[in-house]
Amino acid sequence: MEGKVINPIIAVGRRKEAVARVKVTQGKGNILVNLRSLESYFPLEEHQKIVKQPLEITDTLNKYDISANIRGGGLSGQAAALRLGIARALAELEPEFKDKLRKLGFLTRDPRMKERKKYGQKGARKRFQWTKR
Repeated sequence: MEGKVINPIIAVGRRKEAVARVKVTQGKGNILVNLRSLESYFPLEEHQKIVKQPLEITDTLNKYDISANIRGGGLSGQAAALRLGIARALAELEPEFKDKLRKLGFLTRDPRMKERKKYGQKGARKRFQWTKR
């Protein structure tokens, strides 16, 4: 793979209501999220670590540039969606990474979603208080 110019790989990652479209190209390790740097978009260190996990596991932190568009959800859901998108793109770029990423669960879409509010109730599970008189 060294010295070879790659076409950009586009992958999609989702988590809760967040959707991340990720574009991976050869570069120096720059990560742009909605045209902002990773540090300015995700100020919490924890979210930055989540996003970088697939790159650290595969030792490609300074090998690829990543550009992502994220919509919907909150910051935690967006970070997890971005991680899934990056992992999918890396698995497509270099198939030998696929087993390592799959074993750590980075290629698995988290299916948990918010439960809908039910009629006649206060929320998804919480009921209105019952009064005897």
